[in-house]
Amino acid sequence: MHEASSDLMVEVDPRWNITNLVVRLATERPGRIMFSRLVGGTWRDVTAAVFRDEVVALAKGLAGVGVQPGDRVAIMSTTRYEWTLADVAIWFAGAVTVPVYETSSAEQVEWILADSATTVVICESRAHAETVRATNSSARVWVLDEGGLAELVANGLQVGDEEIERRRQLAGLEDLATIIYTSGTTGRPKGCELTHGNFVVLCENTSATLHEVVGADDASTLLFLPLAHVFARFIEVLCLSCGARLAHCNDPTKLVEQLPQVQPTFLLSVPRVFEKIYNSAEQKALAGGKGKLFGRAAATAIEYSKAKDTGRAGIGLRVRHRVFDRLVYPKIRAVFGGRTQYAVSGGAPLAEHLGHFYRGIGLTVLEGYGLTETTAPTTVNRPERSKIGTVGPVLPGVSVRIADDGEVLVRGPHVFRGYHNNPAATAETMVDGWFRTGDLGSLDEDGYLRITGRKKEILVTAGGKNVAPTTLEDRLRVHPLISQCIVVGDGKPFIGALITLDAEMLPAWAANEGILEPLDVDSAVRHERVLAALQSAVDEANTAVSRAESIRRFDVLTTDFTVES
Repeated sequence: MHEASSDLMVEVDPRWNITNLVVRLATERPGRIMFSRLVGGTWRDVTAAVFRDEVVALAKGLAGVGVQPGDRVAIMSTTRYEWTLADVAIWFAGAVTVPVYETSSAEQVEWILADSATTVVICESRAHAETVRATNSSARVWVLDEGGLAELVANGLQVGDEEIERRRQLAGLEDLATIIYTSGTTGRPKGCELTHGNFVVLCENTSATLHEVVGADDASTLLFLPLAHVFARFIEVLCLSCGARLAHCNDPTKLVEQLPQVQPTFLLSVPRVFEKIYNSAEQKALAGGKGKLFGRAAATAIEYSKAKDTGRAGIGLRVRHRVFDRLVYPKIRAVFGGRTQYAVSGGAPLAEHLGHFYRGIGLTVLEGYGLTETTAPTTVNRPERSKIGTVGPVLPGVSVRIADDGEVLVRGPHVFRGYHNNPAATAETMVDGWFRTGDLGSLDEDGYLRITGRKKEILVTAGGKNVAPTTLEDRLRVHPLISQCIVVGDGKPFIGALITLDAEMLPAWAANEGILEPLDVDSAVRHERVLAALQSAVDEANTAVSRAESIRRFDVLTTDFTVES
């Protein structure tokens, strides 16, 4: 199959914008718990009506300090309730949100603020404010941690409700809602212009498609990914569309602590989180002398999940699964809060054995695919039929086509309207109404998409062999010792890899291997047992490719790959 498409399930009034989702909830279900907000260590509920009132008060404040409809207002903060509050208030004021990663350098911030013509910045901390003030930007700054929102609200006391109601209705589906800057590998970040319609049409149709996941009466999630990223932003608006309760985690290191407190029914994540939870559970089992039990339980979960695809789970398998469902699986489900039934994974491929493992223990991971330019998801697996190893069929209103060279092309109401101030880049990316993703993929007979690589990342060895590095990288990253991996070899005689170690997993792994001497990252990169384990992981990854594509040599680095480095 070379093309797959689906009709819209939900038509949206062209006069609508994102604010209508908030107004609808506050009008139809004013007492609905929309947010769980962490205040002084205690989670407090925020209803739809209270949220609307807080949004209107802040929108008045923005209007009171001179923000005009169409103005750009930036947010530079970790993921927290106030991020969403400010985001929606900006839309109620008729303005446009410009998210900025809280880890961004002054040079990056200066470019984003200048290119977007931002006039106001809402920062989380004094450090963020100093970063903004170190630029040449003349934007005014308010700081969350220093009472900035309360100060803004105070500036809007003289602004009437009718003015905010007028402003919030100015935008329609075709109008600009946000400019999200992509972190390009070369050159300056490009600003993706996403409209209100991109979000509203996509979220309304996703709510209908995944109603079992996000539309249940008790549906809730804990968001820990950065709201400066389109994936998290989509979930923010999706919750406004379907009425799911949203909690924010501003420190990913506290995720395991907060999941049991919030007890979400679905989770938005990236594959690395699922890899680390699995590896941690395995290492703890080994340390407690229960490694063989965990191994049998994991194998049973994978076998049970695969049997669900064929409908052939024998009585012996069912009995083993019930036993482990009492002894082992509840402990792993408890890590996710105990009530999580579904997780939506994106950003990178999830190893197939992990997809089967989690489904086998009672947590269905629905892999999806999308980009900033597509307002996040283009395809996603469905609860009623999930094909592990694929990123699912298209969402309603979306079309996917596989070009002759294997590139994935996308068309639909969720595709951005172009790059800000960059018509040349827009023209290069949009061809005959189709967005060129730069990803390589294939469609099966049921229209399920499989991503096989990145067009620009294809390595060509000196011998002329084309190599897709993600095939090897994804398999290596699931090893408990490995944090990150980059496959190299373009124009070289053979393929190599740069590997970084997972410092958190290293002590547990060393103890389970009987290594008595202290082992940190600096010493581990030279340790014979560590290198032997990594070689075994490389050998295993190489079984997925031909010899010409296999990794012949690897080097272990002492520092991990980070945004800063």
